[in-house]
Amino acid sequence: MKAYELLYFVDPALDPETRLAVMKRIDTTIAEGAGKVDNVDEWGKRKLAYEIDKLTEGDYTLINFHADPAMIAELDRVLRITDAVIRHMIVRRDEVAE
Repeated sequence: MKAYELLYFVDPALDPETRLAVMKRIDTTIAEGAGKVDNVDEWGKRKLAYEIDKLTEGDYTLINFHADPAMIAELDRVLRITDAVIRHMIVRRDEVAE
């Protein structure tokens, strides 16, 4: 399994139940692909560099996880069809030997 990080943001005006549903959907997709979530870091509201869909702020969340590379395409597909997620980015992290 490889290490990845997912950064996504939603509309800050969304209710907490919808945000929780998005997080649960991501967790479920990672778990179904035999992946493991390492860390979830909620950044909160941040100003966007440019307006997207008439939004000037976004509520950001960073998720570090381990998964098989084949599962990343499915996670990307799920994020694309989830209406609450405005933008997302999945990148591979380097493993740091300790």
